[in-house]
Amino acid sequence: EAVETLGSTSTICSDKTGTLTQNRMTVAHVWFDEKILAGDTVPGKKDREFDINQPTCAALIRIASLCNRAVFLTGQEDKEILKKDCQGDASESALLKAVELCWKDEGTDTEEVRKNHKKVIEIPFNSTNKYQVSVHEVPDNEQHLLVMKGAPERILDRCSSILLNGEIIDMPADSEYRAKFEAAYTKLGGMGERVLGFCHSFLDAKEFPKGFAFNNEEVNFPLEGLTFVGLMAMIDPPRSAVPEAVAKCRSAGIKVIMVTGDHPITAAAIAKNVGIIDEKTSKTVDDVAQEMGIPVEEVDPKLVNAAVVHGSKLKEMTSDDLDHLLEDHHEIVFARTSPQQKLIIVEAFQRAGQIVAVTGDGVNDSPALKKADIGIAMGIAGSDVSKEAADMILLDDNFASIVTGVEEGRLIFDNLKKSIAYTLTSNIPEISPFLFFIVLSIPLPLGTVTILFIDLGTDLWPAISLAYEKAESDIMSRMPRDPQKDRLVNERLISVSYGQIGMIQASAGFFVYFVIMAENGFRPSRLLGLRKHWDDIDNEAVEDSYGQEWSYADRKILEYTCHSAFFVSIVIVQWADVIICKTRKLSVFQQGMNNWVLNTGILFETALAAFMCYTPGLDKALRVYPLRFWWWLPALPFSFTIWVYDECRRYLLRKYPGGWVEKETYY
Repeated sequence: EAVETLGSTSTICSDKTGTLTQNRMTVAHVWFDEKILAGDTVPGKKDREFDINQPTCAALIRIASLCNRAVFLTGQEDKEILKKDCQGDASESALLKAVELCWKDEGTDTEEVRKNHKKVIEIPFNSTNKYQVSVHEVPDNEQHLLVMKGAPERILDRCSSILLNGEIIDMPADSEYRAKFEAAYTKLGGMGERVLGFCHSFLDAKEFPKGFAFNNEEVNFPLEGLTFVGLMAMIDPPRSAVPEAVAKCRSAGIKVIMVTGDHPITAAAIAKNVGIIDEKTSKTVDDVAQEMGIPVEEVDPKLVNAAVVHGSKLKEMTSDDLDHLLEDHHEIVFARTSPQQKLIIVEAFQRAGQIVAVTGDGVNDSPALKKADIGIAMGIAGSDVSKEAADMILLDDNFASIVTGVEEGRLIFDNLKKSIAYTLTSNIPEISPFLFFIVLSIPLPLGTVTILFIDLGTDLWPAISLAYEKAESDIMSRMPRDPQKDRLVNERLISVSYGQIGMIQASAGFFVYFVIMAENGFRPSRLLGLRKHWDDIDNEAVEDSYGQEWSYADRKILEYTCHSAFFVSIVIVQWADVIICKTRKLSVFQQGMNNWVLNTGILFETALAAFMCYTPGLDKALRVYPLRFWWWLPALPFSFTIWVYDECRRYLLRKYPGGWVEKETYY
């Protein structure tokens, strides 16, 4: 059910880190002392432009070392630092590797620094505050050191001064340093890098002496008036398969929405990188404002077709505002969002009638995963709670695998339809003989035993083999299926199976029946109304069209021979039926005959029909009589007609999309 729902998905709300990107972060740049400097990103190659001997840099490295829970796994002494595996999230692991490279140059390591700066208390990072803070003892110093890292704008808001070249300088609200911070932040975010801000404060030794009882529930130490130190920007490259997967989604009519906790600038850069926002054709408000050199407020909404929505703005939106946003923009990125807001986004898309798939990895993502039509938890980074709440678990945490799942879901639905279409078609040639038997009062053309041969024997393998049919080349070029309208069995499928192909199959069976009867002296006109005399066990002299008299036993042998011939004719026309059911729109020449389960199934049903007809003793046990070779042939033109007819129908479907033929026959 989950895969089938994924196949009808019309909107995918995806996380960024680890799903669209590789979750292999590396510190690419730092910003301190008003300078952006490069970091080491390639193992074994020293590209670092900053030095721990610079006082501001030393403070920045110390904060990144202490305000960090990541640790190296043991047994990796021989590995290069950037290649080492860590326990901890991707951001903190990247910071740990960057600071370890710096401490190594000083002849020490991060573990030693942490031992020398004993942690007294910590407030972990959470999605509401968007910062992490810890207090540490300082060797040879009576003061405690408070260190904080988090979303740069949140960190800056808590700072009243800045560290420049080792000196603390006041930084009022209108300070030029805040403008320089914004410029650096915009530049780093615009490169698609995740940026974190760092600050610290030496606490007053008299107010917070050694042994002071710090409390992280009712916070009794300052979290404002701190000193801003710098920024660290981490690059997390997009997964190589993601741009192609996003392009597939576009062609399949699926909206891909990024929902991330990153800054809007970083989120927009990654979105453009992977194709969620088309750089050539789509413009956000900021893009238009920058091009025209006007304030954002003056931009004409008609010029904007992509949106990057900040979590704070989303918080202020009403349900109607959000509905209009989703309706007016096809390319949307939600940035700096909380897990609670992810639920609001899912509900908004569902109000718009979308089938929504959502990815999530945290405990707080559970409500959104539950609410979504298909919740997808991360197999590697996901919490146990999120996996419990989800419908599916993504084992490799890769967005491209979701798209593969969508394709697989569509394929399953397609193949189920094909199998049903194939199975239903033979109902007409099975039922119509009984209708003719009753209405026209002719000898029974097809018996119940031979119907069982078809339903439980010859049709089984070919029907199952359609499950092995590969996807049609246009499967990811179709619009998402509407679950309310496009059901497995609809009136168009019934029309094609029963009203068109089924009728041709029934004609084949009756043609063979009348041929055999005529060869034995009973012309069609003689058969009408003959049933009463034919089935009269006491009547041993029923005359045929030429005046020959037939006993009851001889009549029944002829009737059972007709049953066998009618059965064989259905098998022959079902050859064509299973071939045309391979595709819903493409030609068989485009699809090919590479499904060897199906090819073998055709041979199997033919061999089974021959076995039933020619095995000695079955004429007595099951009343199936052997046929002359040429009695197999009359059904062949009908089989060919079915194939040609449906090839023409599918040609018209491809040539005139949305036309009358599609509306009436595309199932």
